[in-house]
Amino acid sequence: MKDSKSNKFIALYYIPSSVMADWAKTDPDQRKSTEEKMKAEWQKWMEDHGKMVKLTEAVGKTKQITASGISDAKNDICLYTIIEADSHEAAAEIFKNHPHLQIPQSSIEVMPVRGL
Repeated sequence: MKDSKSNKFIALYYIPSSVMADWAKTDPDQRKSTEEKMKAEWQKWMEDHGKMVKLTEAVGKTKQITASGISDAKNDICLYTIIEADSHEAAAEIFKNHPHLQIPQSSIEVMPVRGL
């Protein structure tokens, strides 16, 4: 195992599946308006922190692999971001007022990426 200090961190964005299901039932006009507002705020956040952000992507359906085999699974992760920062605290700090947190019951977890 490599024992080097990494400046890479992964942020996982969570939204409970029940919140997503309720959102899908929202009036399409209201949903569009809210999504456009959040998109603009996200773009502003990216302008402010873009030098630290290396990659952001959405994730899809989950497969769980165990000693018993492979099965469909469910979790609340909807996106991930890879960032570079001087410390774990600095990495977490940039997400403090992230637009994602406007979503009810949402959260973001930040953890170091360690080399093997």
